[in-house]
Amino acid sequence: MALRKIAILGSPNVGKSVLFHRLTGRYVTVSNYPGTTVEVSRGVAELGSESYEVIDTPGMYTFLPLQEEERVARQILLTEDLFLVVHVIEAISLSRMLPLTLQLIEAELPTILVLNMMDEAHRRGITIDLIFLQEELGIPVVGAVATNGKGIEDLKQKIVKYVR
Repeated sequence: MALRKIAILGSPNVGKSVLFHRLTGRYVTVSNYPGTTVEVSRGVAELGSESYEVIDTPGMYTFLPLQEEERVARQILLTEDLFLVVHVIEAISLSRMLPLTLQLIEAELPTILVLNMMDEAHRRGITIDLIFLQEELGIPVVGAVATNGKGIEDLKQKIVKYVR
């Protein structure tokens, strides 16, 4: 039986590859230059009593691709039989990155939103009401700091709960 697929999606440099490693235990090459995760990485995550195939996609700003990397990410969204999309955004850039979340919801793709770098938002005095955001969007929302693992267990629980 094929594993259920989870795609990790988001703009370049928001922590997708770090989150991929946290879920799968597998490292990918991470670069600070936008769009350099050109090859798609795949790994397996053991969550609850199930295994999932996790796909680390190239950076994507919009559902309407302008760059080759975005075309690859969009192709994954449209052609892979995805169980779930984990959309990773920077907590400090919520208003700039939320439009892609809305596009995913509009496309009726099952989505969990991860606000990464919550520590940086806190440092800058930015407060985000995750419960309000979750209620307004109608999808699960997780606050995280992927580099130190904060919020990862919450994400894993939300993925497992999504199965039920």
